[in-house]
Amino acid sequence: MKFKVLLLTAVVTLAGCASAPPKEPENLCRIFYEKRDWYDAAADMRDKWGVPIQVPMAMMYQESSFKHDAVPPRDYILWIIPWGRVSSAYGYSQAKTGTWDDYVRETGNSWSSRSDFADAIDFMGWFISKTHQINGVSKWDAYGQYLNYHEGWGGYRRQTYRNKQWLVNTSQRVKDRASRYGAQLRSCEEDLQRGWLWRLFFG
Repeated sequence: MKFKVLLLTAVVTLAGCASAPPKEPENLCRIFYEKRDWYDAAADMRDKWGVPIQVPMAMMYQESSFKHDAVPPRDYILWIIPWGRVSSAYGYSQAKTGTWDDYVRETGNSWSSRSDFADAIDFMGWFISKTHQINGVSKWDAYGQYLNYHEGWGGYRRQTYRNKQWLVNTSQRVKDRASRYGAQLRSCEEDLQRGWLWRLFFG
């Protein structure tokens, strides 16, 4: 019985560590060295959707700070009584329920979860690719991609962001972070691409 309790405690602890945000979120190399499976998932996303890793990673940082269970702030009635959340956004990517359902329907990824990093970054790759198809925004353009992510494809075409200076400023921060992330990744990706067996003997 004592062994079972210890085993359960270890499993819960490991699960908590696995889902915890990275310790150094400003450095993409440090993120991926800490969470090797995140790099594998991000590379799979890039190969599948043709989206550079640094763009969705910078957007994800802005949306959730890499928290698997991130939710929007609560809404209130008369500024006092809690009344649900301001939107249905959830998880790493802060994907809204309706948009996530569209992703699942189009990709067939029916077992996906917004609190799973691999699924969340695949969703963002899908969205960025769709933005390129629908509104002609480059997959490398973190600024324009974030405006689409926040306002939706129709809102971007209507230029609703022009009345939201805070959003324009935020999109610029996402662009700047994507640029830093890209430079960081170029300095370490060759090492990240080495398999676990190589790292075991030579790492």
